[in-house]
Order: sequence, then structure tokens, then C-alpha cells
Amino acid sequence: MDSMTIIAVASIVMAGITTGFGTLGPALAEGKAVATALTSLAQQPDASATITRTLFVGLAMIESTAIYCFVISMILIFANPFWNYVLAQTAGK
Repeated sequence: MDSMTIIAVASIVMAGITTGFGTLGPALAEGKAVATALTSLAQQPDASATITRTLFVGLAMIESTAIYCFVISMILIFANPFWNYVLAQTAGK
């Protein structure tokens, strides 16, 4: 295998791992946050506005982690900086 193939395979595998782990963690965290918020709403219905507002802010911050992992995996697949380095090295030979 040449170096371009190795970099392509490594990029695709790492993009899959990044997306897999990057969505697993936020999904579990969002489920726990919603479950805790529903428990809090059941115990204190008068504080529903505050709990709901805080829940949505927290969910947005948790979801940003999954979005960052998705962006990194897209960079690995479509805009990999290592490919330019390998192309420059092979062009010099």
C-alpha cells in the first residue's frame, strides 16, 4: 500500500470512530439531563419555567459536543491536511 491509501483508510476509520464516540456521549448525557429535568418538574411544578429554560441551555451545550465531533470527522474525510503533505512529498521525488 502506498502512503496515500494508508492516509485515506486511517482518515475514514478515525472519522467513523470520532462520529461514533462523539455521538454516544452526548446522547447519554442528553437522556440523563431530560430524565433529571422531568423528575425535577414532577417534584416542583411551580419552577417549570426555570427548569425548562435551564434544560434547553444545557441540551444546546451538550449537543455542541456532537456537532464538533461531526465537524472534525468531515475535516478528516474531505479536507485532510495530511493529504497535501503527502502529495508534496511524492511530487518532490
